[in-house]
Amino acid sequence: MTAIHGNQTSPAVDPNALRGKRAVVTGGTIGMGLAIARALTDRGAEVLYTGRNEQRLAEAQAALNTPLAHPVRADATDMADLAALAGRASAILGGIDYLFVNQGIAEFQTLEEVTEESWDRIFDVNTKGSFFTVQHLAPLIAEGGSILFTTVSNDEIFPGLSAYSGAKEAVAAFSKVLAAELLPRRIRVNAVAPGFILTSTMGVAELTEEQRADFIKQGNASTPMGRGGTVEEIAAAALYLAVDATFTTGVELPVDGGFGKGLGH
Repeated sequence: MTAIHGNQTSPAVDPNALRGKRAVVTGGTIGMGLAIARALTDRGAEVLYTGRNEQRLAEAQAALNTPLAHPVRADATDMADLAALAGRASAILGGIDYLFVNQGIAEFQTLEEVTEESWDRIFDVNTKGSFFTVQHLAPLIAEGGSILFTTVSNDEIFPGLSAYSGAKEAVAAFSKVLAAELLPRRIRVNAVAPGFILTSTMGVAELTEEQRADFIKQGNASTPMGRGGTVEEIAAAALYLAVDATFTTGVELPVDGGFGKGLGH
């Protein structure tokens, strides 16, 4: 996807800006996670990125096309996988400067449609998986490093996303607790909260083409800036919080085109 930043073109990227830095991106095979991994490697950082699907890992590696990128199959809901991920990060990178906790799933289900199984699945990936990813990888994060969670702009939401919205709110809450806990190690913890972002799946993998088109139409209409955001715009905000915002911690930054502020409504 070509980056479109309103009417502005993207600034030139310095391929050495993050040379020598090491990052882990979970959920890094598609969408926002892949865009974050690309933004990091384009700036010279060495990146270990994860996914659950071997085919998507291979496709992402071909798309990134750099020896700086290292694919690792890992399921964030599996504690053995997370322990193995920590081992791989230690062996491949020797430590971590930036951790991007990005994995997530969403399912449209109304109050009557939600089942205990679907509720647990969404919370396992989005909430439990995010917390225990940090628990396993935090010992590898260098003093002065940072953690960046992907949450969601939740001030205005679509019906049918109770479990997803609740799961991401939980991540936003404990990200602030972790920011306080990791202060003694000078590790900053922040979150980026995307609004309506254009991705291949729109964050809901089971959508039909008709549902996807309707979802995009609703999202564009609900966004005061009149369009969905790009994954590159999320990656830019993520790198700002993780890398450049060195006096910022415990913050959740909405990147939503005014979606959560009711601008223009």
